Amino acid sequence: MDMTIMHEMTLWLGSMTHWTDGLQGLLSWHFSLDATVLAQMKDTLASDFQKSFDHFVKSGQVWALVLGIILGYMFKTFTSFG
Repeated sequence: MDMTIMHEMTLWLGSMTHWTDGLQGLLSWHFSLDATVLAQMKDTLASDFQKSFDHFVKSGQVWALVLGIILGYMFKTFTSFG
C-alpha cells in the first residue's frame, strides 16, 4: 500500500504544472480513497439506519416527536409578545 501511494504521489508531482493543478489532484486523490472506504460501509450503514428507524416508529417515539413539536409551537405562540 505504501509503495502504491508513493508511486501515485510521484506521478502526480511530475504532472503538476501549476499550484491549482496540484490542489485539484490532491483533492481527487483524497476523494478516491474516501469513496472506497464509504463504498465498503454502504450496506452496513443502510441496514443500521433502517433498523433504527423501524424501532423509532414501532416504539411510538415518532408520535411523541410530533406531539412535542405541536405543543412546543403552541407554547411559543402563546407566550411570545407581538
